[in-house]
Amino acid sequence: MGKVKKSDIMEILDSYDKSDITIATLGSHTALHILRGAKQEGFKTAVVCEKGKEVPYERFGVADEFIFVDEYKDIVKEEVQEKLRSLNAIVVPHGSFVAYAGLSNVEDKFNVPMFGNRDILRWEAERDKEREMITKAEIRMPNKYDKPEDIDKAVMVKFPGARGGQGYFICSSFDEFNEKIDEMKARDWITDDDVKDAHIEEYVCGTNFCIHYFYSALNDEVEVLGMDSRYETNIDGIVRIPAQDQIEANLSPSYVVSGNHPVVIRESLLPKVFENGDKLVESAKELVAPGMNGPFCLQCLVNDDREIVIFEMSARIDGGTNSFMNGSAYSYIQFGEEMSMGRRISREIKNAIAQDKLDVIIT
Repeated sequence: MGKVKKSDIMEILDSYDKSDITIATLGSHTALHILRGAKQEGFKTAVVCEKGKEVPYERFGVADEFIFVDEYKDIVKEEVQEKLRSLNAIVVPHGSFVAYAGLSNVEDKFNVPMFGNRDILRWEAERDKEREMITKAEIRMPNKYDKPEDIDKAVMVKFPGARGGQGYFICSSFDEFNEKIDEMKARDWITDDDVKDAHIEEYVCGTNFCIHYFYSALNDEVEVLGMDSRYETNIDGIVRIPAQDQIEANLSPSYVVSGNHPVVIRESLLPKVFENGDKLVESAKELVAPGMNGPFCLQCLVNDDREIVIFEMSARIDGGTNSFMNGSAYSYIQFGEEMSMGRRISREIKNAIAQDKLDVIIT
């Protein structure tokens, strides 16, 4: 089976009743404010859930329809797709959707209209593509090491895909790299295939900001919607232990994201924040048209020279947007009302329907 064609998706979209659109997503990641935001903008909502995982969507009252599956990856089964199409559904992809459904399935088998650019999802999943897009935009990234034997100072080692930091580690030599690889494999956090694809980059010491942008293809404008910082286990637990006890405990740091908190960046850095967003959008347009098209995130560290160093991007809604479900300092300045990223997506869909331009924002 070949790639899902935009023309086929447009045919499905043409058959929809535009006055009765449902916003749908997978029950995980950022589904709560995607669905809540859709209801705020007047849409019906649907969530695809494994049995037992519907509790938050039921208890918070954000879903009108529940589509139950045995496993999340079953969202690509034909009967689930038929149900979504029968609801006039536009699906909002997020990190869990891509991880569970499988990137190839999203590209080749998922014949349901999706918000944003489905072709860009591979550019965040493959580290070399991600680096190409960011460096083409002339945005500062940590230096990359081609092979572990070259490690000569502190580096961060990462692995492909949307895995919320699982298996990431810091090391300073080839021997330490091998030790930590064995440790991560013993915990079943990485596989031999992951090791081949290990991405090794300079460790930048600084404060963490995950900057959430929205590119409106309708307005050709980049908005800064909010920022968060991550709670990561067990590194955040380790730093609460006195240094001497840390050494005695002999704990290996890991960077699995367990939560997020909202932050603001010093105002003098905002021009650079906007510049990075603008540059990445232009780079994405050239490399994988129509480009970012909706929410994206640049994860960065600010060092003591007040330099913003980008170490990762999300080319869709990022989990840190959960930190501003009722809006952020920045979305309030922009809109003067509660504006989560989920609501901003539905606002764009509503505007596209009103302007008869759904083809601009859907793939």
